[in-house]
Amino acid sequence: MTRIRDLPDPDHMPAFEPGFAYRRPAADIGADQPPPRILLLYGSLRERSFSRFAVEEAARLLRFFGAETRIFDPSDLPLPDQVPGDDHPAIHELRELSLWSEGQVWCSPERHGQVTGIMKAQIDHLPLELKGKRPTQGRTLAVMQVSGGSQSFNAVNTLRLLGRWMRMFTIPNQSSVAMAYNEFDENGRMRPSSYYDRIVDVMEELVRITVLMRPHAAELVDRYSERKATGRQVEGDDHAAAAIAR
Repeated sequence: MTRIRDLPDPDHMPAFEPGFAYRRPAADIGADQPPPRILLLYGSLRERSFSRFAVEEAARLLRFFGAETRIFDPSDLPLPDQVPGDDHPAIHELRELSLWSEGQVWCSPERHGQVTGIMKAQIDHLPLELKGKRPTQGRTLAVMQVSGGSQSFNAVNTLRLLGRWMRMFTIPNQSSVAMAYNEFDENGRMRPSSYYDRIVDVMEELVRITVLMRPHAAELVDRYSERKATGRQVEGDDHAAAAIAR
């Protein structure tokens, strides 16, 4: 059983006008091959989950921009600390997907002025370090939220805080969709609007910054405290040589 959701109609984007978009927005700032690997997480288990719909729209756009995407389905994810040793297939798969990714998209509904428990549980299952590997550190992050009422930024602000705590590089742009029930049709597709255009902007920026950071991701999370804790000394003062040696 895989928890990667199938993306419905991956190439059908009725609200998108491709004549105004670059197919490879990062082509002039770095090597965009292989395609940037982007993991997308959403925060609601409703059948009509607007956070999932927004993530699916984001995934279609990322594919258009040349990225490879995977959407995690959290429907059988246990609560943090519920399973001894975190030994559950959903937890293992979420962590493997995070390790696979170079960048991520987090989209939560705003509930009681905050992110949902489903959204927070997924993040809580991602440790800073796992058997010498880092599931989140050094990765780029785009944050989005959907709201049932007027526009708010409570959820995206919390997602930014969480991204910083997870030592991720959260891009400047973000998306907050107000009264989401008005923005999606009966098939879960987003109607043309400034909200949709903002999601296009956010995904375009995520691809650019992910490609820009790709050659430097390992260097940016190389820390004195961790080298000291593991006894890994640096020979001389040539940081470039040290990076190549790693």
